[in-house]
Amino acid sequence: MRQVVLDTETTGLEVAQDHRIIEIGCVELINRRITGRHFHRYVNPERDIDEGALAVHGISNDDLADKPLFAQVVADFLEFVDDAELVIHNAPFDLGFINSELKKLAVTYPLLEERCSVIDTLLMARQLHPGQKNNLNALCKRYGVNNSQRELHGALLDAEILADVYLAMTGGQGSLTLGDEPAAGQIAEQGGVRPLPMGGPRPRVLLATEEERQAHQSRLAALDRASAGNCRWPRGD
Repeated sequence: MRQVVLDTETTGLEVAQDHRIIEIGCVELINRRITGRHFHRYVNPERDIDEGALAVHGISNDDLADKPLFAQVVADFLEFVDDAELVIHNAPFDLGFINSELKKLAVTYPLLEERCSVIDTLLMARQLHPGQKNNLNALCKRYGVNNSQRELHGALLDAEILADVYLAMTGGQGSLTLGDEPAAGQIAEQGGVRPLPMGGPRPRVLLATEEERQAHQSRLAALDRASAGNCRWPRGD
């Protein structure tokens, strides 16, 4: 499964006031693992940046004077995200700005959500933690994700942080299958759990070492701290 964690920075908050994108950052996940591939572009918005937005991301008009227009980066951007599942925090905001940019182009493009499926991690966080703060900084603190470099917002940095938060929110490691072994859902589609052949060798039972047992307990303790004491795995042996 290919996913792309996406974030943008803009000249202001309201796309209806013709605010524009100034930065796009994307991070690739395949089978719930960060691959190291990313997409990152600064964009000349051809308009002034609001003072409030400048205070958030620190990107000035002078910084963008020599940067390409959105029309010059759109092909590379769409190639990177095509057919991926997008992971976005507050998806309507970023989708609204990207779709607005697409509509300004001479070439007709479909809306981004028509090219890709979308997961909104803000909605997910509100369902998991109702009544609590669910901005990116709050989620980093809740799930133990390091965001010490986030003095200002930045599209690529925020996408990298959101990738870690999303994986933590959705259970960390996504698959325990090895090699070409089918996942549980595939086995179910094939008619349920496969029985071991009769008369075959008994499977080996490998017991955890003491070092592995201690590492397991440390991991449970970290999960318990990250979930504010709501870890449901047993704490005993």
